[in-house]
Amino acid sequence: MQNFVTIVSGLPRSGTSMMMQMLKKGGQDLLTDGIRTADEDNPRGYHEFERLKKIDQDVSWLSDANGRAVKMVSTLVRNLPDGHRYKIIFMRRDLKELIRSQEKMLKRLKTQGAEIGADKMERLYTRHLQEVYRWLRSKPDSDVLYMDFAKVIESPLEEARRVVEFLGQTSSAEAAEAMAQAMAEAVDRSLYRNKVSEISGTKVGI
Repeated sequence: MQNFVTIVSGLPRSGTSMMMQMLKKGGQDLLTDGIRTADEDNPRGYHEFERLKKIDQDVSWLSDANGRAVKMVSTLVRNLPDGHRYKIIFMRRDLKELIRSQEKMLKRLKTQGAEIGADKMERLYTRHLQEVYRWLRSKPDSDVLYMDFAKVIESPLEEARRVVEFLGQTSSAEAAEAMAQAMAEAVDRSLYRNKVSEISGTKVGI
């Protein structure tokens, strides 16, 4: 068994569900509960684990996470406790695309909330990410691989190879390539919606 926990993190709508799908296709064991099911926004599922949302109160689930991958939103990642080894795959996406995608999801769910201008939301997210990156650099028990959402969509095999190399869980070059090939097959380019080239001024409810 691997002696580390694989964490897939990033802002909501940054491609974390896609990365979990890729890992699953490549044979990685996932820590999920199936509570949040697939929908129009994520037709291939969210692959979430509800208990980790209370990580500031309960970390007992980490004893079952070694050798597995679990998805964690970036606002929670700084609650990861010491005493465990982590390999963190951090998904990044153009913030204009990400905010547009969030807005569409909120409208579909009929979520009520204050309207925040996209420019202000982008500034808030930028500040948040800078704080998270700073924290990750200071955590000696964590290795981090930053993945760009658009690059994964455009070059899935090349990016999958980066993930396989980062996790270092294969016994041979042939096994590594087979895993990367399987992971790349999980990428559906038709789900790349809300491209920055299609976005004009927008607001997001939060």
